[in-house]
Amino acid sequence: MAGNSRRQGAVRKAGTKKGAVVGSGGQRRRALEGKGPTPPAEQRPGHPAQKRAAAAAKAAGKFGGSGKVAGRRKRSGDDDGPETVFGRNSVVECLRAGVPATALYVAQATNADERVAEAVRLAADAGIAILEVPKIDLDRMASGALHQGLALSVPPYEYAHPDELLEIAQDSDRPPLIVALDGMTDPRNLGAVIRSATAFGAHGVLIPQRRSAGVTAVAWRTSAGTAAHIPVARATNLTRTLREYATAGLMLAGLDADGRVSLDEFSLAADPLAIVVGSEGRGLSRLVRETCDVTVSIPMIGPAESLNASVAAGVLLAEVARRRRH
Repeated sequence: MAGNSRRQGAVRKAGTKKGAVVGSGGQRRRALEGKGPTPPAEQRPGHPAQKRAAAAAKAAGKFGGSGKVAGRRKRSGDDDGPETVFGRNSVVECLRAGVPATALYVAQATNADERVAEAVRLAADAGIAILEVPKIDLDRMASGALHQGLALSVPPYEYAHPDELLEIAQDSDRPPLIVALDGMTDPRNLGAVIRSATAFGAHGVLIPQRRSAGVTAVAWRTSAGTAAHIPVARATNLTRTLREYATAGLMLAGLDADGRVSLDEFSLAADPLAIVVGSEGRGLSRLVRETCDVTVSIPMIGPAESLNASVAAGVLLAEVARRRRH
């Protein structure tokens, strides 16, 4: 057949379909460019997941959060990122304590009980966005953790500057009282100290920026909401900040099991004071102990050798408050 023959001198006819041609699906310079990989569901316009993500971002912006959702374990390199609390009891306890959440996630078709109903009611009363999402989305957010159909997004805590604590204390009509924590790593202990500091009239709590628990949802919950009533500051260098407080006129009293002065003989309660509490295991670090003007021990008559760090802080704060009243 003319045009299709392989014999010498044969000429292909115009319009033949043999071989590659340039057209809508052609190649080289007139070829169409591919759209690339399919984007995630959260980025597809009109997709339900994209609508939920947009609603969550809008709610987070309204209530002061960043709109990102992270797990209880913070991402690498993000020390101050938001976190998500999972589980019905944990979510309800956070809402009861007034944790400043940005969004409550409820899994679709979850078996509702009184805890789910209370969580939804508390979130609605607090003006927190309530988002109903598929269970698979919560599974992905929890990364294997047990969520029980509920999750609460909590924005990062806004810390004060150490100088702000000093200004607040000096402007008060009471002698300055600041509680500094030297490497306390358990957020529950931090929350308990915040609660005691608020109850006994401290002007603020100072923690190191590194190697210390932060004001997470766990700490906030343990503080029973008192973290909203007292400023918490972070110091880049705790020892240097304490020395600055001492230069400003505060006495530094370190709480130590082997303290040189018994609490019964502690005579600085009425003075401008910064109480320094050590970590749960090793107590005060060497530099912090040397920076303190005095180290105080709590006398005990029972067989226990020491107290929990947050309990010991509460005992000393209570004694300081009692002596200041009298």
